[in-house]
Amino acid sequence: MVFEVKAPILGFNELTKVELRGIDDFFSSLKNADKNAPAFTLINPYALREYSFDIPSSIRILLDLKEDSKVEVYNIVVLQNPIEKSVVNFIAPLIFNHDNMTMGQVVLEASKYPDFGVAEEIAAFLQK
Repeated sequence: MVFEVKAPILGFNELTKVELRGIDDFFSSLKNADKNAPAFTLINPYALREYSFDIPSSIRILLDLKEDSKVEVYNIVVLQNPIEKSVVNFIAPLIFNHDNMTMGQVVLEASKYPDFGVAEEIAAFLQK
């Protein structure tokens, strides 16, 4: 599915359209719809932990989010070997609105969300 980027991914302001593809229940891929690079691996945060935050009104307006909008949330993950050493950025989620095929990145205020880190290892959320 191709989404129009309304709030850019940090450091990638040139991205205007991205393609989201599911891999499994945990992971998805996100790539530039116009070229092969850049590409990101995403993770469903709800598969790892309890995860909730307020979407800022500016993002709600940009993505035209409504109460009944079909929304998905993902986080960028940096893959490592072994996979348990991979790190997730919980402080900057990606929001996808399937109703109008728009997306954007939210950068949460760290002081409001002290439990969300920028590079948390997946191993911290796995059952031992």
